[in-house]
Amino acid sequence: MPKAQPRAWQRMLSGRRLDLLDPTPVDIEIEDIAHGLAFVARWNGQTKGDFAYSVAEHSLLVTDIFARQNPSAPVKWHLAALLHDAPEYVIGDMISPVKAAVGPGYGALDDRLTAAIHLRFGLPAQIPLAVKKQIKKADKLSAWLEAIQIAGFTQTEADKFFGKQDPALIRTLAIKLRAPVEVRDDYTARYHALSKTL
Repeated sequence: MPKAQPRAWQRMLSGRRLDLLDPTPVDIEIEDIAHGLAFVARWNGQTKGDFAYSVAEHSLLVTDIFARQNPSAPVKWHLAALLHDAPEYVIGDMISPVKAAVGPGYGALDDRLTAAIHLRFGLPAQIPLAVKKQIKKADKLSAWLEAIQIAGFTQTEADKFFGKQDPALIRTLAIKLRAPVEVRDDYTARYHALSKTL
Protein backbone atom coordinates (compact mmCIF):
# COMPACT_ATOMS: atom_id res chain seq x y z
CA MET A 1 0.00 0.00 0.00
CA PRO A 2 1.49 3.39 -0.99
CA LYS A 3 2.48 5.70 1.83
CA ALA A 4 0.13 8.66 2.31
CA GLN A 5 1.57 12.04 1.40
CA PRO A 6 2.15 14.28 4.42
CA ARG A 7 -0.28 17.18 4.78
CA ALA A 8 1.18 20.30 3.15
CA TRP A 9 -1.62 22.79 3.76
CA GLN A 10 -2.63 24.98 6.66
CA ARG A 11 -6.09 26.10 7.67
CA MET A 12 -6.20 29.84 8.27
CA LEU A 13 -8.44 31.73 10.69
CA SER A 14 -10.29 33.16 7.68
CA GLY A 15 -11.24 29.61 6.73
CA ARG A 16 -8.87 29.55 3.75
CA ARG A 17 -6.78 26.44 3.21
CA LEU A 18 -3.31 27.41 1.99
CA ASP A 19 -1.33 24.73 0.16
CA LEU A 20 2.33 25.42 0.96
CA LEU A 21 3.57 23.39 -2.01
CA ASP A 22 1.27 25.13 -4.48
CA PRO A 23 0.01 28.38 -2.94
CA THR A 24 -2.61 30.29 -4.90
CA PRO A 25 -3.56 33.96 -4.52
CA VAL A 26 -7.23 33.11 -3.81
CA ASP A 27 -6.23 31.41 -0.55
CA ILE A 28 -4.46 34.48 0.84
CA GLU A 29 -6.13 37.15 3.00
CA ILE A 30 -4.52 40.24 4.52
CA GLU A 31 -6.17 39.52 7.88
CA ASP A 32 -4.47 36.12 8.04
CA ILE A 33 -1.12 37.67 7.18
CA ALA A 34 -1.51 40.48 9.74
CA HIS A 35 -2.61 38.08 12.47
CA GLY A 36 0.14 35.56 11.79
CA LEU A 37 2.94 38.13 11.54
CA ALA A 38 1.81 39.88 14.73
CA PHE A 39 2.41 36.63 16.63
CA VAL A 40 5.73 35.66 14.98
CA ALA A 41 8.72 36.87 16.99
CA ARG A 42 11.85 38.15 15.30
CA TRP A 43 15.26 37.23 16.68
CA ASN A 44 13.82 33.90 17.85
CA GLY A 45 12.18 35.88 20.65
CA GLN A 46 15.57 36.83 22.12
CA THR A 47 14.74 40.49 22.62
CA LYS A 48 14.34 42.83 25.58
CA GLY A 49 10.90 43.95 26.73
CA ASP A 50 7.54 42.66 27.84
CA PHE A 51 6.36 41.80 24.33
CA ALA A 52 8.09 39.92 21.54
CA TYR A 53 9.18 42.11 18.65
CA SER A 54 7.00 40.78 15.87
CA VAL A 55 7.50 40.46 12.15
CA ALA A 56 4.43 42.68 11.70
CA GLU A 57 6.05 45.47 13.76
CA HIS A 58 9.28 45.02 11.81
CA SER A 59 7.35 45.23 8.52
CA LEU A 60 5.71 48.49 9.59
CA LEU A 61 9.12 49.93 10.47
CA VAL A 62 10.63 48.79 7.16
CA THR A 63 7.72 50.47 5.34
CA ASP A 64 8.34 53.72 7.25
CA ILE A 65 12.06 53.60 6.48
CA PHE A 66 11.39 52.80 2.81
CA ALA A 67 9.08 55.82 2.62
CA ARG A 68 11.75 58.10 4.11
CA GLN A 69 14.45 56.77 1.81
CA ASN A 70 12.23 56.71 -1.31
CA PRO A 71 9.63 59.46 -0.89
CA SER A 72 8.69 59.54 -4.58
CA ALA A 73 8.33 55.76 -4.99
CA PRO A 74 4.94 54.59 -6.31
CA VAL A 75 2.50 53.38 -3.64
CA LYS A 76 2.71 49.80 -4.94
CA TRP A 77 6.35 49.63 -3.83
CA HIS A 78 5.40 50.87 -0.35
CA LEU A 79 2.95 47.96 -0.29
CA ALA A 80 5.75 45.63 -1.43
CA ALA A 81 7.81 46.88 1.53
CA LEU A 82 4.94 46.14 3.93
CA LEU A 83 4.62 42.62 2.48
CA HIS A 84 8.36 41.90 2.22
CA ASP A 85 8.25 39.26 4.99
CA ALA A 86 4.62 38.22 4.50
CA PRO A 87 5.42 34.52 3.82
CA GLU A 88 6.54 34.29 7.43
CA TYR A 89 2.89 34.29 8.49
CA VAL A 90 2.98 30.60 7.54
CA ILE A 91 6.63 29.56 7.61
CA GLY A 92 7.78 31.62 10.58
CA ASP A 93 10.82 33.84 10.89
CA MET A 94 14.06 31.92 10.74
CA ILE A 95 17.25 33.70 11.68
CA SER A 96 19.92 33.65 8.96
CA PRO A 97 22.02 30.86 10.55
CA VAL A 98 18.98 28.55 10.61
CA LYS A 99 18.12 29.39 6.98
CA ALA A 100 21.68 28.46 6.02
CA ALA A 101 21.37 25.15 7.87
CA VAL A 102 17.99 24.32 6.30
CA GLY A 103 19.34 24.90 2.81
CA PRO A 104 17.77 25.96 -0.51
CA GLY A 105 14.37 24.39 0.20
CA TYR A 106 13.46 27.27 2.52
CA GLY A 107 14.23 29.83 -0.17
CA ALA A 108 12.14 28.01 -2.77
CA LEU A 109 9.16 27.85 -0.40
CA ASP A 110 9.56 31.54 0.46
CA ASP A 111 9.68 32.42 -3.27
CA ARG A 112 6.46 30.48 -4.05
CA LEU A 113 4.59 32.12 -1.20
CA THR A 114 5.92 35.57 -2.08
CA ALA A 115 4.76 35.25 -5.69
CA ALA A 116 1.25 34.18 -4.63
CA ILE A 117 1.03 36.99 -2.04
CA HIS A 118 2.18 39.60 -4.55
CA LEU A 119 -0.35 38.47 -7.15
CA ARG A 120 -3.14 38.46 -4.54
CA PHE A 121 -2.52 42.12 -3.76
CA GLY A 122 -1.95 43.42 -7.28
CA LEU A 123 1.84 43.38 -7.37
CA PRO A 124 3.99 41.58 -9.92
CA ALA A 125 4.99 38.07 -8.81
CA GLN A 126 8.59 39.27 -8.77
CA ILE A 127 9.24 42.92 -8.06
CA PRO A 128 11.97 44.71 -10.02
CA LEU A 129 15.50 44.16 -8.72
CA ALA A 130 16.07 47.89 -8.15
CA VAL A 131 12.98 48.07 -5.90
CA LYS A 132 13.97 44.86 -4.13
CA LYS A 133 17.34 46.46 -3.33
CA GLN A 134 15.65 49.58 -1.95
CA ILE A 135 13.45 47.45 0.31
CA LYS A 136 16.48 45.41 1.39
CA LYS A 137 18.28 48.64 2.30
CA ALA A 138 15.35 49.64 4.54
CA ASP A 139 15.25 46.09 5.94
CA LYS A 140 18.94 46.25 6.89
CA LEU A 141 18.48 49.56 8.69
CA SER A 142 15.54 48.07 10.60
CA ALA A 143 17.63 45.00 11.52
CA TRP A 144 20.48 47.29 12.66
CA LEU A 145 18.12 49.27 14.91
CA GLU A 146 16.56 46.11 16.31
CA ALA A 147 19.99 44.58 16.97
CA ILE A 148 21.17 47.64 18.92
CA GLN A 149 17.97 48.62 20.70
CA ILE A 150 16.43 45.29 21.69
CA ALA A 151 18.60 42.30 20.68
CA GLY A 152 21.72 43.02 22.74
CA PHE A 153 24.18 43.66 19.88
CA THR A 154 26.96 46.20 20.20
CA GLN A 155 27.17 48.86 17.49
CA THR A 156 30.35 47.20 16.20
CA GLU A 157 28.49 43.89 15.81
CA ALA A 158 25.51 45.56 14.15
CA ASP A 159 27.82 47.42 11.74
CA LYS A 160 29.53 44.14 10.86
CA PHE A 161 26.35 42.16 10.17
CA PHE A 162 24.01 44.84 8.80
CA GLY A 163 26.36 47.57 7.53
CA LYS A 164 26.96 51.07 8.85
CA GLN A 165 23.80 53.16 8.76
CA ASP A 166 22.84 56.79 8.14
CA PRO A 167 23.20 58.61 11.50
CA ALA A 168 20.45 61.09 10.57
CA LEU A 169 17.89 58.31 10.19
CA ILE A 170 19.12 56.34 13.21
CA ARG A 171 18.49 59.26 15.57
CA THR A 172 14.84 59.58 14.53
CA LEU A 173 13.77 55.94 14.71
CA ALA A 174 12.92 53.90 17.78
CA ILE A 175 11.78 50.32 18.18
CA LYS A 176 8.25 49.84 19.53
CA LEU A 177 7.16 46.89 21.63
CA ARG A 178 3.39 46.50 21.66
CA ALA A 179 0.74 43.88 22.22
CA PRO A 180 0.25 41.61 19.18
CA VAL A 181 -3.39 42.61 18.70
CA GLU A 182 -2.44 46.31 18.46
CA VAL A 183 0.31 45.55 15.95
CA ARG A 184 -2.04 43.30 13.94
CA ASP A 185 -4.60 46.11 13.71
CA ASP A 186 -1.97 48.66 12.65
CA TYR A 187 -0.60 46.31 9.98
CA THR A 188 -4.10 45.75 8.58
CA ALA A 189 -4.85 49.49 8.66
CA ARG A 190 -1.58 50.28 6.85
CA TYR A 191 -2.45 47.76 4.15
CA HIS A 192 -5.89 49.32 3.64
CA ALA A 193 -4.45 52.85 3.57
CA LEU A 194 -1.95 51.85 0.88
CA SER A 195 -4.35 49.76 -1.17
CA LYS A 196 -6.83 52.66 -1.40
CA THR A 197 -4.25 54.74 -3.27
CA LEU A 198 -3.04 52.07 -5.70
